[in-house]
Amino acid sequence: MGGHFLQTMLSFVFALGILIIFHELGHFWVARLCGVRVLRFSVGIGKPLWIKKFGNSETEWTLSAIPLGGYVKFYDSREIDNATPSAADLAGDFSKKSVWRRIAIVAAGPVFNFVLAIILFSALFMHGTPDPIAKIRVASDSSIAYQAGLRHGDTIQTINGETVQSWSDMHWKLLQAGMDKQDVRVQVARKNTDRSTSEDHLEFKLPLTRLNQADFEANFLQKMGMEFFRPAAILKEVVQGGPASKAGLKAGDQIVQIDQQPVLDSQAFRDIVNASPNKPLTMLVHGSGQEFEVLVTPEAVSENGKTIGRVQVAPQSDLQMTSLSYSAPESLYRGVIRTWDTSVLTVKMIGKILIGEVSWRNITGPITIADFAGQTARAGWLTYLQFIALISISLGVMNLLPIPVLDGGHLLYYSLEVLIGKPIPEKYVEMAQRGGLTVLLCLMLVAFFNDIVRQMS
Repeated sequence: MGGHFLQTMLSFVFALGILIIFHELGHFWVARLCGVRVLRFSVGIGKPLWIKKFGNSETEWTLSAIPLGGYVKFYDSREIDNATPSAADLAGDFSKKSVWRRIAIVAAGPVFNFVLAIILFSALFMHGTPDPIAKIRVASDSSIAYQAGLRHGDTIQTINGETVQSWSDMHWKLLQAGMDKQDVRVQVARKNTDRSTSEDHLEFKLPLTRLNQADFEANFLQKMGMEFFRPAAILKEVVQGGPASKAGLKAGDQIVQIDQQPVLDSQAFRDIVNASPNKPLTMLVHGSGQEFEVLVTPEAVSENGKTIGRVQVAPQSDLQMTSLSYSAPESLYRGVIRTWDTSVLTVKMIGKILIGEVSWRNITGPITIADFAGQTARAGWLTYLQFIALISISLGVMNLLPIPVLDGGHLLYYSLEVLIGKPIPEKYVEMAQRGGLTVLLCLMLVAFFNDIVRQMS
């Protein structure tokens, strides 16, 4: 428990540090290109804990107490009381730069977040990431997937004519279509039962419009009746002295039926056994070249406050995996497309939250983000880098929202300045800043509330 907590916190702080540094580097770099004096570059907000200047630079590089943000402070003559700036000062004054330069400096922070996501996605595409193949488990004949024509063991090949390369790719394409309230055309490869070495290629219409927005906030594939394809219920390990061993089962045996009902796969075997504590089960078994029946009574054990059945076996459960890697140009192209698609989906989700189509419960705060950071770090560095890329996109999109205090609010002021030909009066900017701060605090309270509810549920 303690080790997991420490790893979660370290993973969260590292990810947040990378995102903040990259964001603020965007402001810093473009400001320097535009001739603006940069007085401070801070990772974190609040009281400075460490300050360092390098060489003849006037920029203070700072680590501050609260690691939930950062800032770059520019020279601004409006903040200096009872002093007349020199010509050199005015040359580096942020407020004296043209409106287009100010727009470039402010926009550079979010843009650098998108650049970071492109770099990470491109690196992942070039390296190659293991992912389950898009082969589906369809267990229920009452599910949406089954009624649409999909069957257990089908491999999804295309969605609306676009090639599907893995499970994540399939999930992503279906999620995009579902958020747009579109049904999709799905082509599958299905093993031909008459000729064991051949496949049929079939096309079906998958009615995503039968799902509501709440379904897409959860596991919408499971709602449709589609899960990872699991191998047959072949026993990989049988614990000596357990109920299965006492009944005569051995490693390599395949459970074909239980109480005269076919066992679809290893997951179905687990489900039946877990639901049958102290209940005798008649199992039809294929093993050693013959079929035979055994009577097994799962022992009752307590797990997470529930009583379930166990027969002390480990059935095969490995997923069929694929790993695709691409050339540098192709990886860069795919990184750009994935970043764009994710940004668009994020904007759509925000819009649906604002108009009430998606629940405010989807707004997450630092507690949930930290939890995901820890989970992805434990899953491996490839998953962790993908998590950082996704959070970087979210940070970029959020900062572009036209909320005063955020970068998007400043871009709104400068856009109005372009339209009316003069800066917005300071009194109106101050009023907007106070309003924006109120909105931001309310969003933070909602996010913290949702985080706490998630942790308690």
